[in-house]
Amino acid sequence: MEFSINQLLDNFSDDKLVTPKAIEKKLGIGDDSKSVRRLQVALDALEKIGVLEKDKGRYRRIHEEGLVEGRLRCSSKGFCFAIQDVEGAEDVYVRESRLSNAWNGDRVLVRVTKDGVRRRSPEGEVRLILERSNPTLLSNVKLTDGSYRAVPLDDRLLFEVELVPDEETPDLDVAVGKLVHLEMVRFSLGNHLPMGRVLQVLGDDAESTNDIDLVCCKHNLPRRFSAKALTAAASLPRGVRKADLKHRLDLRKTLTARIGNAAAISIAEVETGWELSVHIPDVATYVTAGSPLDLEAQKRLRSFFLGDTILPMLPEMNVFNQAEYLTMSVLIKLDHEGNMLSFEIQPSAILVRANLSCQRAQQILDGKVAVDEDAPSQEIDTEVEALVHLIAKVGTLLQERSNAIRLVLPQLLSQEADEGVRGLTIVPLTLPIAGIVMEVMILANKAIASHLQSLAIPSIYLRQIPPDQGKIDDWLKLLESMGITFQLETPEQVQIADLHGILEQVNQLEQGATRDILKYLLLSMFKTNEYVMAPAMHFGLGLIEHPYVHGVFPQNHYADLLIQRVLHTVFEEGRDRRSIRIKDGINLRSSSAHGQVNWSVLPPETERELIEGLEAVVPKLNQADALYHRSISDLDGLRKAEFMRSHTGENFYGIITSVQSYGFFVEIESLLVEGLVHVSSLKDDWYEFPLINGKGRARASTLLVGRRSGRQYCLGDRVEVQVKGVDYYRQQIDLVAVVNVVESDRDLSNTSESNPELEAALEEFPEEIDAAILE
Repeated sequence: MEFSINQLLDNFSDDKLVTPKAIEKKLGIGDDSKSVRRLQVALDALEKIGVLEKDKGRYRRIHEEGLVEGRLRCSSKGFCFAIQDVEGAEDVYVRESRLSNAWNGDRVLVRVTKDGVRRRSPEGEVRLILERSNPTLLSNVKLTDGSYRAVPLDDRLLFEVELVPDEETPDLDVAVGKLVHLEMVRFSLGNHLPMGRVLQVLGDDAESTNDIDLVCCKHNLPRRFSAKALTAAASLPRGVRKADLKHRLDLRKTLTARIGNAAAISIAEVETGWELSVHIPDVATYVTAGSPLDLEAQKRLRSFFLGDTILPMLPEMNVFNQAEYLTMSVLIKLDHEGNMLSFEIQPSAILVRANLSCQRAQQILDGKVAVDEDAPSQEIDTEVEALVHLIAKVGTLLQERSNAIRLVLPQLLSQEADEGVRGLTIVPLTLPIAGIVMEVMILANKAIASHLQSLAIPSIYLRQIPPDQGKIDDWLKLLESMGITFQLETPEQVQIADLHGILEQVNQLEQGATRDILKYLLLSMFKTNEYVMAPAMHFGLGLIEHPYVHGVFPQNHYADLLIQRVLHTVFEEGRDRRSIRIKDGINLRSSSAHGQVNWSVLPPETERELIEGLEAVVPKLNQADALYHRSISDLDGLRKAEFMRSHTGENFYGIITSVQSYGFFVEIESLLVEGLVHVSSLKDDWYEFPLINGKGRARASTLLVGRRSGRQYCLGDRVEVQVKGVDYYRQQIDLVAVVNVVESDRDLSNTSESNPELEAALEEFPEEIDAAILE
């Protein structure tokens, strides 16, 4: 079992003494003697350098003053900063000579050696590398003096890797001059070069390599399952057995359909309103803790949806490809206005009458009768069509009542079908049914969350905090330049009601492309979801005081699988009364139990083990989600760069979305692609921020002004640009302005008449760009 120093130190908290055996259990080492020895060596080393202290065979963490933990972020010029996790904490500058062989992206423990003064950051030195972030690398191979060397494609990694042959690549000549995916065998040690071995020869360069291969190799995403996992998946039962129905609701006679990748849905209109049911595949019954399938899922912790390519968390489980399968059903009663009256969560079995793609379900709503392309032999009967219309009716009702931020955008983003992007509901322009189904899934998640909270069951909740106010303020400046003004309820922090009001005005803009750009920019400001152990707000869904979990996709998210296991534990081991002397218990599967429980539902030992297990996995879940978002961002960036590279030299119209001292960024209409117009490309004049009251220049501004001509490039201006060049791997698009923006009636009184030598003065800008990137 591999583990990092960071994972090891995560087991120490509150200055408590911890035994090596307890650490072995939390790290999942088991009886692996080699890993046990590695653990003891690591503990001894950490004690020797003063990070841990030993007391009668047990260890505790020493928190030394002046030591900070952070992740290294370096530039291509070799200067690095340790970025702390604590919001508002200063970044620590680390000179190249004090990196102690740490690389860009590594998690490190840094000793602060010099306090920051004025605008200078504090300085420090790397004391300990907690976790390596580059176990594999994309590199170009060269032959130097009879030695095979790999040069990392990431220019922030300023070293070469010595390659060693192995069984996979015994002859390294085949890799010379090629782009390869290599695995680190040994990291830098003193003056010795790091060593690696070739995993895969990809192509001549990044441009000639498949984008999915690039993303998977760059982020080291696993694409193969172990033989044990494949065997375990193949041995699962093919359908519902009689024994499986014990202690389950048999809902196989209930009309049920699946739309897209979402959980199956059934719905019926009753006198009091609606009976809406969401039937979640009961993955926990087949993927038990510690099983080969569970160990495989723990390596990934979620499925990765990369365009049309899916890297699943689990091997294909044919048991869920049948019409009949086991489920965990959330049975919800709604009134006519869509308010939730009550609900139950029940292990069940269902029979799915129809599996519909979102496209086919939308065709049904639109009155089109074409056969589903994904299932050409499947004819949709009238009952299923009626069910789809009923789902749409109730889902639309839920949307009208929802306080969530809902963005209708062209389907240009690499997004998975089972959840939104950055915690928001993203509705493809041509598929309203996708947003409707998502609203039903959100309702089921809210029901599960409220149940776990009411019963005081340890669980994993989903949190999303509001966007950074600074980014919102910049967005508001852009809106103001387009004639949209809005007064925030509290200027210090945007509220969900503020965004709803602003979006109403955005939707009234005439230019559809401008609307899309503004929504896309808003989307990029939202924080990603975060798993936490306590109920918390979810800003994007408008849930400020209500808890939320993600529990309806256990086949794709390990957190959802854990939620399902927790529910099974409650139903199987939970105490439905305070003591056995009390005759009648409560129904632990029903919302009728809410407010009735004043005892611990789970046995103490079960609850303790559950808390320990969830606490250990939550950081890993957040790391996996962060990796996922970096991966889809990279894929989006590569595909946009490839598209723009094929249009080099062509002209496009776009909106200026950000103004910096070194140039301005333009979001190209309809494409949602951003590029930079550097000031060095503006040959007609010297452009800079305007003077303030005729004196010093602003450190930040919404416009650039030509010194001689007074021409302006202002935030929100629509400009014509030409694609000058594209750096594919870096995903950077260079633009040049084709025609200057028409002069307006803006105040030009503070502009200077002087006209210095433009080209000589441009030398300062590359450093400004590097500094901006590091920010």
